[in-house]
Amino acid sequence: MKKQLCTLLNIGLCSNSSRLKFQVLCCVATKPAVESVQCFGRKKTAVAVTHCKHGCGLIKLNGCTIELFQPEILRFKIFEPVLLLGKHRFAGVDMRIRVNGGGHTSQPSKKEVKDILIRYDRTLLVADPRRCEPKKFGGRGASSRFQKSYR
Repeated sequence: MKKQLCTLLNIGLCSNSSRLKFQVLCCVATKPAVESVQCFGRKKTAVAVTHCKHGCGLIKLNGCTIELFQPEILRFKIFEPVLLLGKHRFAGVDMRIRVNGGGHTSQPSKKEVKDILIRYDRTLLVADPRRCEPKKFGGRGASSRFQKSYR
């Protein structure tokens, strides 16, 4: 339902001999505020930003609907949380997801949702802090060393 904001303006115009005064009624139609939520998630170097608002259940990942996402294995990985929680929870919400970094594989009612996801797989909600250890001198990798000869 649209609200209307009405204001009464007095405009006075002065000339040498006469004074003119107008009253103008302005009706400005204002749209109701769009309720939306923006969230983000991280895994290693990948960052995903999701913009959710009221809609008809459309979920887009980098501008492509998730039903058309390729390769098929990644599509199943993306669908996993949706199928766990039930499609009926996403029926009234449109989601637009933008993902940057991490390569192709990494890109893809709070309490109740959290409990369902944790019971299935804890790594869907908890960040993984592990990183690759940097290479050091004296060997081929992070902790391997070149073989030592005594003779």
